[in-house]
Amino acid sequence: MTTLLFTHPSSLRHVTPEGHPERIDRIKAVNQILSSEHFKDLLRREAPLGRDEDILLAHAYEHLERIRAVAPAEGFEYLDADTVMSPGSLEAALRAVGAATAAVDAVFRGEADNAFCALRPPGHHAESRRAMGFCLFNQAAIAAHHARNRHDAERVAVVDFDVHHGNGTQDIFWSDPDLFYGSTHQMPLYPGTGDVQETGVGNIFNAPLRAGDGGEQFREAMNSVILPALDTFAPDLVIISAGFDAHHRDPLGSLQLTEEDFAWATLKLMEAAEIHCGGRVVSVLEGGYDLQGLAASAGIHVQALMRGNADELPEDMDDDDEDEI
Repeated sequence: MTTLLFTHPSSLRHVTPEGHPERIDRIKAVNQILSSEHFKDLLRREAPLGRDEDILLAHAYEHLERIRAVAPAEGFEYLDADTVMSPGSLEAALRAVGAATAAVDAVFRGEADNAFCALRPPGHHAESRRAMGFCLFNQAAIAAHHARNRHDAERVAVVDFDVHHGNGTQDIFWSDPDLFYGSTHQMPLYPGTGDVQETGVGNIFNAPLRAGDGGEQFREAMNSVILPALDTFAPDLVIISAGFDAHHRDPLGSLQLTEEDFAWATLKLMEAAEIHCGGRVVSVLEGGYDLQGLAASAGIHVQALMRGNADELPEDMDDDDEDEI
């Protein structure tokens, strides 16, 4: 498999207040693990700036203009109690969008089999008209619309295994039968959405988990709800909202997943993509707030994308890689 990694230094300039869980150290941890010898075969590109015309495929004009208007020249600007901008935040968010759309371009042009976008801030809570939950723009939803607008994809799927429900992606996809959203997430938990009865126009598939659930329940939810619905949908592109805060170490959730569970889910989604859309997968980083859990989970996720075979995955990352996080 040929895997393309998108990064950009601007992710290190999206500063949040001391004690905020969505912090610069997150991307440092991911960058560090992906710089190890395990990932020497990754293709690497810097993320371009996202374009207004792509953002406006998923977001209202007023939302884009508000984000630009409130971006501070110094200090912090709060969009809500959790979502904050600093002077570097706007570029970081635009680069995250640009990575997602460039990744779509790359897999449709055959430049890579799949891609991982290791940037911040995350995106899946950003609704069409509202930033929230640490998220300014919804990279996954923008990428899905970009695939249809630029590459004539008829059906695009987003599968989200973040511990928090992606209310923003659900909001943006709600009324479009050619956009699929499938989510496993802890419930009840922020943002309070994600019930099984939230089905859109038959294109939304929520499989909530309970606090304390682990890999067995997660895999059952994927096998019984998400993957069969995805097969029926038969997408032209699979986008993964890759949040790793369902890891058992994470402080913001109470699920008990391991990095091996994320690898399993990645490989299952790759199998579906191979059947329906020539293996095209684009993964975008969402949550994950314990640095060791995030690094190990992101690492094994990318290893799965690169290798496409669970038997070929290393049992774990080098001890030295994790001890340095």
